[in-house]
Amino acid sequence: MTLRLASLVALALSASPAFAHLDPAGHGSFAAGASHPVFGPDHILAMVAVGLWAVVQARRSGLRRALWLMPTAFVGAMTLGFLLAMGGVGLPMVEPMILASVMVLGGMAALALRLPLAAAAAVTGLFALFHGHAHGAEIGAASALPYLAGFALSTALLHAAGVAGGMALAQRSPALTRLLGAGVALAGTALVLAG
Repeated sequence: MTLRLASLVALALSASPAFAHLDPAGHGSFAAGASHPVFGPDHILAMVAVGLWAVVQARRSGLRRALWLMPTAFVGAMTLGFLLAMGGVGLPMVEPMILASVMVLGGMAALALRLPLAAAAAVTGLFALFHGHAHGAEIGAASALPYLAGFALSTALLHAAGVAGGMALAQRSPALTRLLGAGVALAGTALVLAG
């Protein structure tokens, strides 16, 4: 199981930027939006890390609502970031914050850091703002609402994969979920060093 997850992370990191965005004219705005998070290793890793950290939060605090509240906070704040970009409102250091999200969120899962649920949702939401802004800045010729729906759905599915994977690993041993979180944080560090 751990080998499969490590292989999945390696494949995500090797995705070519040339395939990162589908052409909205040829594939439609929804498909362009849905493909955006899936072909960026920084986005994939951050989304999965949110799911992993939600599992750690739920197990350590007994608050199972962390499993849906943290991903929901991410998608909601990501939508706000997208709307800010569409409105011409700039955010500083968007790409560095996206890379930081991979390291920090993966690190939170690795350290099994337990915060009050509102604070954990706020941390995920803060990083999501920058992810959403990046999506908005790279919209190209896509129509805003279908594009937003596409990347929001894709993001929610990546969160669900993180939650499902984290829960499956935690049933075997909570240390495995933390180990995968550490792997995400290390992959984020590798992305920073490669950039």
